[in-house]
Amino acid sequence: MDHACFHRVDHDLSHRPADQRAGFARWLASKDCSVCWKAKRDTDSESKEEWLAAKRAAEQEAAAVWAKQFDMPELEGPEKALGWGERSRHQLMTAGHTALVVEGTWDEADWAELEEQARSVTRARWWIDQREAEGADLVELLEAAGEDDRCAENPFR
Repeated sequence: MDHACFHRVDHDLSHRPADQRAGFARWLASKDCSVCWKAKRDTDSESKEEWLAAKRAAEQEAAAVWAKQFDMPELEGPEKALGWGERSRHQLMTAGHTALVVEGTWDEADWAELEEQARSVTRARWWIDQREAEGADLVELLEAAGEDDRCAENPFR
């Protein structure tokens, strides 16, 4: 049988019912042979990995520029969590600004106060844990983070 990739491969269709062989043969002919299919799959997964690495690098660069522009402190935590935490903080803060200021009723003075609260949260893990939160929830999340810090300072609270 000739495949779409122009390779000829013999297929044993005897295990198929007789009335399904012709349709299955047409379907096989419209597909690449297994060798070409596997090669394409491997190439696709490599290009997907390259794409993801490039996307992460661009996100990391944007987060670093943003952190510098808005005087955000460096995050603390394991080395492998720092980049992820920075990206998560940038994404949540950007979503928060959009929800509260751009689309909401806050002015820049309100936002500046919230931004100051955000500066006090320097644990990369906290930002990673909030990565799926909605921007509008940022106020409540940062208030809870402040309460966690107070409880850590005073364990009898």
